[in-house]
Amino acid sequence: MLRAIALWILVLPLLHWVVAVYFRSLRREALERDYDNGGETGTREDFIAAGMAAYEGSLRARIVVLVYIIPILAVVAIAWAVNAN
Repeated sequence: MLRAIALWILVLPLLHWVVAVYFRSLRREALERDYDNGGETGTREDFIAAGMAAYEGSLRARIVVLVYIIPILAVVAIAWAVNAN
């Protein structure tokens, strides 16, 4: 049991980081594509920086925290179901 907890302590932050980096890269690519399609004013770097700053405060960026919550709730639910019988 202790090994499983230690593994979760190591794996969940790594998984969270990978998912967060992936979603940030998707958003950055979308911003780059929007700028390249035209119609945007200012420099490309400023446009992307402003878009990424807006993304950091968005709901989509905060939902990544579910990487921690869902697996823990699943384990608790399974443990409860097994011990309830």
